[in-house]
Amino acid sequence: MSYEKPVRHLKEYLSVLMPLSRNEPASFAGETYNVHGGISAKGSNGFGVVVAALGEQMLRVTAAMAEGTLTWCTGPATLSSHTIPTINRAAEEFGRPTPRVIAALPVCVTNDKAAAAERAAKVFAVYGTLPSYRAMLDKEGAAGPADIAITGSIAEVQDRVAALADIGVTDFAAVEFGATPDEIAETRAAIKGLL
Repeated sequence: MSYEKPVRHLKEYLSVLMPLSRNEPASFAGETYNVHGGISAKGSNGFGVVVAALGEQMLRVTAAMAEGTLTWCTGPATLSSHTIPTINRAAEEFGRPTPRVIAALPVCVTNDKAAAAERAAKVFAVYGTLPSYRAMLDKEGAAGPADIAITGSIAEVQDRVAALADIGVTDFAAVEFGATPDEIAETRAAIKGLL
């Protein structure tokens, strides 16, 4: 996606994609896209569309046109104070159903939180430098992705993930970063235990 005019680009992109997602032809002429056509997926009921929208304007477009947002590097305070109220208010304003909010966060069941934080800081360092994610980390008061990583015992991880549902997150995507086979297995068991 072009970052020159991202809101316009997203509106135009979804103007093409959304009819196609419903197995309908798309007919759209804009500044970025000029599309007249369709796709045929025999026996398909279409597909849902979520957008990796983080900022206010992108969340508003997403609420108006798509089914929800998928966030990354967005901590619980920011989800609760910014993401969820913004997208839900916009959906209500546009007469749309309450959108999905899919939160993706780094997760590791571990006995060594300090080592996990150090690993998260290295593994996910690039996200602290990218403007969209940096803005979400700043809203959270987080120095970097390690500060929003969900780490600890199985119970601690499950409690923190469950707390996301309490603030309005509809789906959770765990991005595992265990260092050992045991950490990986326990992280998967913790998440599976929430299903």
